[in-house]
Amino acid sequence: MRIFVTGATGYIGSAVVRELIQFGHKVVGLTRSDQGAAALEEAGAEVHHGTLEDLDSLHSGAASADGVIHLAFKHDFSDFPGGLTTDLRAVETMGAALKDSGKPFVITAHLNGEASDNAVIALAEQGVRTSIVSLAPSVHGEGEKGFVPMLIRIAREKGVSAYIGDGANRWPAIHRFDAASLFRLAVETAPAGSRLDGVHDEGVPFRDIASVIGKQLNLPVASISRAEADAHFGFLGALASLDIPRTSAQTQELLGWKSVHPTLIQDLEQGHYFNK
Repeated sequence: MRIFVTGATGYIGSAVVRELIQFGHKVVGLTRSDQGAAALEEAGAEVHHGTLEDLDSLHSGAASADGVIHLAFKHDFSDFPGGLTTDLRAVETMGAALKDSGKPFVITAHLNGEASDNAVIALAEQGVRTSIVSLAPSVHGEGEKGFVPMLIRIAREKGVSAYIGDGANRWPAIHRFDAASLFRLAVETAPAGSRLDGVHDEGVPFRDIASVIGKQLNLPVASISRAEADAHFGFLGALASLDIPRTSAQTQELLGWKSVHPTLIQDLEQGHYFNK
């Protein structure tokens, strides 16, 4: 298949590109920079210049492909609603290019992104084989710039690796390469209207995450109260207290997908997260 991938040079996208090419697909990656173009060419992908705001470019990229995987998102936390609006317009534009084609269109779910999800659900009734992948909040692996590196940075700055209360609250997680295989299977075989859970660890106790960070940094590990959490973790305070276990059992059964890469704790124990 010739697959158009947005976000193709990102942390998850670059893994998806690698996965698709490894399994014999031709990848056309969206990029706005010469650096991104060079990375795509090195990976063996075709370059498609454009941005999420360039709707003509998105339409032409989708129209010329056998399927689309939409991973790009404007991660500007100062204007998150604006990012959601841009995402909706991108989804609508690429979806319009795929109507009545029977081609697959895979998107990534985002917090408060119901408008994009609903647009994709509607497309499932308009001749597009749509699916929505909801990834665990921790997508880990080498090169991550998300939640885990933030927790490590905070522990270094505060001199303690903390958890809230008894630390039994759980975070789901998935390795980026397992996420990549899920996106490949979704574009290959997921039925129209599928909702897919990208989860390997169904729920890692936050206390266990803090303990490994403390061990790797040679720092004390300590419990703090919920009242102290915002001062310690900043905007992560609320998230660090959530108990949000999830399962991917239905997704595994539907697609025959299985996680084979390290768990979050195993990944942390390898030490690469702690190399400055």
